[in-house]
Amino acid sequence: MANPSRAAEPPPAFDAAQLANPATARLRAYDPGHDLPALRERFGAAIAELGSNENPLGPSQRALKAMRAALDTAFRYPDPRGAALKHALAGQLGVGIDHLALGNGSHELLMLLAQCFADAQHSIVYSQYGFAVFPIATAAAGARAICVPALPRGHRTAPRGHDLPAMARAVRRHTRVIYLANPNNPTGTWFGDAALAAFLEAVPREVLVVVDEAYHEYVDVQGLSTALPLTARHPNLIVSRTFSKAYGLAGLRVGYFVAHPSVVAVLERLRESFNVNVVALAGAEAALADRAWLARVHAFNRAEREWLRDELLERGYRCLPSQTNFLLCVLKQDATALENRLFGQGVIVRPMGGYGMPRALRISVGSRAENRRLLRALP
Repeated sequence: MANPSRAAEPPPAFDAAQLANPATARLRAYDPGHDLPALRERFGAAIAELGSNENPLGPSQRALKAMRAALDTAFRYPDPRGAALKHALAGQLGVGIDHLALGNGSHELLMLLAQCFADAQHSIVYSQYGFAVFPIATAAAGARAICVPALPRGHRTAPRGHDLPAMARAVRRHTRVIYLANPNNPTGTWFGDAALAAFLEAVPREVLVVVDEAYHEYVDVQGLSTALPLTARHPNLIVSRTFSKAYGLAGLRVGYFVAHPSVVAVLERLRESFNVNVVALAGAEAALADRAWLARVHAFNRAEREWLRDELLERGYRCLPSQTNFLLCVLKQDATALENRLFGQGVIVRPMGGYGMPRALRISVGSRAENRRLLRALP
């Protein structure tokens, strides 16, 4: 006979977190920052969105025209191979199409690489203050993390940037991947071509080295070009890029890898079949062809970044050197109060507490109107 008291007991609360695999159970969700759609409704045209490193000039008219035309085929699946975009990239970069992998933003490919090549038996090396996706990708693969301390704050060109010799020394027998970002997000700092070449010579051939060049199109400093020429000598080198930044297509999510064909072939085994949509494929291909617009974006960002940096320095705010479309502003005290003050006036910047820098704010280079709004809101 059933026990009535036991029948009356409520079932235990359902918690799917208890069912997650060990790697996922240790993960924390990516923090996207503020709820920008809600803030746009709240502040309207008065908002200054300086927290996401977007291009305030937006995409070129050529790209917009291509995207509008692509909407007519939105009822069809996109080309799962992205052949037209790959051919355009291959022609501009001087590589074979079998060296290219397309992603739903470079974020997807950075995650996919760890999942394909690393597990609990392997380690992944990345730098302190490196791109937030690197530790997330490592954890998602269940791999061991080797986080190498960044360069000291007083370093001449790369304070808080990657310490490449130390990262090379950190490689172990079980290391499978090294993640680098050049220039780096969120510091804006960089390392030169010669330093990268020396680093690659010191890294074993069986360790995959990813150089994320998300901000490549903004670079204007001598001694820094691109890692691409080094791929011929180092088949373990992977170069990551995106259309989200200088090309102004952040809302479409298109990124790509340039890698050895055997690396691409492995990624293809796990890549989602239709990961880049028809509008994104068309917009990226057209944006890539509009070099005049890209040159305009580059010139605008260079001038506006230096103007904003000078204005901040004049007001007593210290900014790290940058080769990106943002500045890392380091305060003398915790940045929470200043970030809250700016937020209350509709100026959205990115606090860096999650990166282990509670006294820093990352400030995107906006339009002149947005940048002036920021300056007026500062104490």
